[in-house]
Amino acid sequence: MSQCFSENLLAGKVAFVAGGTRGINLGIAKAFACAGARVAVIGRDAERAAAAQADIEQASGESALGMSCDVRDYAAVETAIKTTTEAFGKIDILVSGAAGNFFSPIVGLSANAFKTVVDIDLIGTFNVFRASFDYLTKPGASLIAITAGQAEHAVPFQAHAAAAKAGVNMLTKTLAVEWGPAGVRANLIVPGGIEGTEGVKYLSSSQDGLDEAIGRVPARRLGTVTEIADTAVFLCSEAASYITGQVIYVDGGTLTGNGAYDCLRPLKR
Repeated sequence: MSQCFSENLLAGKVAFVAGGTRGINLGIAKAFACAGARVAVIGRDAERAAAAQADIEQASGESALGMSCDVRDYAAVETAIKTTTEAFGKIDILVSGAAGNFFSPIVGLSANAFKTVVDIDLIGTFNVFRASFDYLTKPGASLIAITAGQAEHAVPFQAHAAAAKAGVNMLTKTLAVEWGPAGVRANLIVPGGIEGTEGVKYLSSSQDGLDEAIGRVPARRLGTVTEIADTAVFLCSEAASYITGQVIYVDGGTLTGNGAYDCLRPLKR
C-alpha cells in the first residue's frame, strides 16, 4: 500500500471497521493504521479476520484486532465493540462497510434474497452504529458508512441494494442530526468503480465491458482503494471537523450526469 498523505493525521485515535477484512474496507483500515490510529476490524470469516489483522499490523507496525462477527447479530457486534474498547481504551472512528449484493431483476428476487441484502447493509449498519454509541469518544467521534450510487439513482437489477443503501443514507444523515449535539459526526462515502474490487472484476470478465464502463467516467479511469481510504482518513481527521451528514462521491464524476452509471458515452476516436 502506498504511504498515507499524513502519517500522523489520526495519531492517538482508535478505529473500528465493520467489513474491514478485505477490499475497500481493508484498505481503509490499513490507511487508518498508517495515519496513526489503532485499528480493529470485523468480518464473518475468522481466517480472513486473522489475515486482515496481520496485514494491518505489518503495514503499521502496531498491534491490531481482527474478529469474526456477523453484523446482523447485534449482540455479537456489541461484544466486538466492547472487546475493542477493552484492548485500546476507546473508539473514536467507526466505519460500517459490510455489504451484500448481486445482480437480479425484481421478478427474479425471492423475499429471502431481498431481506438478506437489507439485513446485511441496512440492519448491519444500524447495529454497528447503535451498539457503538455508549463507547464512542464524545465529542470527537466520526462515523462513516460506505454506501452506493444506487441509493439515489435507479439502477436496473439492483432494487435490493438500492433499497438497503437508501436506508443507510437516511440512517446516517439522521444520526448526524441526532448525535451531532453530543459531538459525533456521521458521513457517507460513495465509491465509484474501484480497481481490484468484485464489481470491477465482474465488468472485466469482458474487456469491451470494462472499456465501456471506463468510457462513461468523466475522469476516464477507475479509482483506487487508496483514493477511497484517503477520503476516509480526511473525514475522520480534524481537517473535516465541520463536515457531517454529507454524502461524498469518490467516483471520478460518474454520477454527475442525468443517468446513473451512464452519464457519458465513450469518446469517439
